[in-house]
Amino acid sequence: MSTFVLVHGAWHDGSAWEPTIKHLEAKGHRAFAPTVAGHGKGVNRNVNHAQCTQSVVDYIVDKDLTDIVLLGHSFGGTIIAKVAEAIGDRIRRLIFFNAFVLNDGESVKDTFPPNSHALFDKLARESDDRTVMLPFEIWREVFINDADLELAKSSYAQLSSQPYQPLIDKLDLKQFYVLTIPKSYLYCTEDNGGWHPRMSSRLGLFRLVQMPGSHEVMFSNPVGLAEKIIVAGRD
Repeated sequence: MSTFVLVHGAWHDGSAWEPTIKHLEAKGHRAFAPTVAGHGKGVNRNVNHAQCTQSVVDYIVDKDLTDIVLLGHSFGGTIIAKVAEAIGDRIRRLIFFNAFVLNDGESVKDTFPPNSHALFDKLARESDDRTVMLPFEIWREVFINDADLELAKSSYAQLSSQPYQPLIDKLDLKQFYVLTIPKSYLYCTEDNGGWHPRMSSRLGLFRLVQMPGSHEVMFSNPVGLAEKIIVAGRD
């Protein structure tokens, strides 16, 4: 059986994975979901990307987890790439789940369309702690388009404002691109964010696993997601 470490995306915290973890554990696997530094409710959001990465490295090392399958969702893809540089000897496989795969020297924001640049800059400027909160309308129509209004609202209530600095930090990924750790790309086909093949193709050799659903299937179909994570992470 596998040991999964699931890294959430922007606006989320580790609790987003609880239904998925329940199913993974019912199948006999171990699964962990750290909350990235600066994320979640009631925390200090003054963090950069390196601090976000270090918090996940520390979590894995403190629990002495080895031979892990490390998954990153969305923004979490940028975290797992840097975690792999730091503690690659503890990782059996990387899974990028509708995730950013950045080029060397690129930031998350660099991949946004121009209209999103302006929106995010404006939201960060207008906040009192240099964060951005995703407008509900975008959440409902773009991120969780496979859910009814009730689920869209209840899942939105679990989100928190996102620190902006980790999205604009440009990442040195030269070391990541010479790692030989096996990689998978898990792609939800109703997510219209342009993840596959735009992002996935940057991985070189990788295993593609697909499933129906939106960017937020951990809320709309956690059981189906768990099953596909098992497929993406198998030997």
